[in-house]
Amino acid sequence: MTFHDPVLGDAVDPHALHRLLAWLSPSFPVGAFSYSHGLEWAIEDGTVTDAPSLEAWVGDILMHGAGRTDAILFAHAAAAIDDAAALRDIVDLAAAFQPGAERRLEALAQGRAFLIAVRAAWPNPVLERAAAIIDGTEGPAYAVAVAVTAAAHGVPRRPAVHAYLHAFAANIISAGLRAVPLGQTDGQKIIARLGPVVARVVDSVEGLPLEALGGAAFRADIASMKHETQYTRLFRS
Repeated sequence: MTFHDPVLGDAVDPHALHRLLAWLSPSFPVGAFSYSHGLEWAIEDGTVTDAPSLEAWVGDILMHGAGRTDAILFAHAAAAIDDAAALRDIVDLAAAFQPGAERRLEALAQGRAFLIAVRAAWPNPVLERAAAIIDGTEGPAYAVAVAVTAAAHGVPRRPAVHAYLHAFAANIISAGLRAVPLGQTDGQKIIARLGPVVARVVDSVEGLPLEALGGAAFRADIASMKHETQYTRLFRS
């Protein structure tokens, strides 16, 4: 299955931009602050100890782990907004791609919370049709929830997935600032340096089929599994 972008151009009108900024704000009620994506274990293990190692950890997840996977799923979920069977398959696939119990909780709990909040504040008939399909599944994963919402509201896919990956990275970095700990300026420097990495991920997955799904950030996946039995924890993943 090859993805073809149904939205021409990347321009975002002010109303769509407002929605995108609101949906991916740290204050949006999905509980993102309570998840570290396995980073908490990597900090206890001594893998991540300072700003450079945190930057490398998050950059690898973006390029080779869940960032890349989510970007591919995002594109296909957005394209399937009017195809019930395809959307259901993508929702199920996104849930199945979570490598451990806590990562599954992280993705699905945030996805469900996102849809609840966005349907209440920004009602949309296209999104309601998609939600009726999703409601009968285990999902949606967070990336899929944001993708179908953006598509339903006419937000172009590339800006939407770029914003999603920025928010995804920023949340992990925020967890690192609290757990290492590091200063807020360090966090902003890391976010700034990872901007080109996010752009490379968006470009690299352009047009990829679902068969291209896969990752090589094995240590991040193992970290999330190790976190399940970590003795002292601040985060849920």
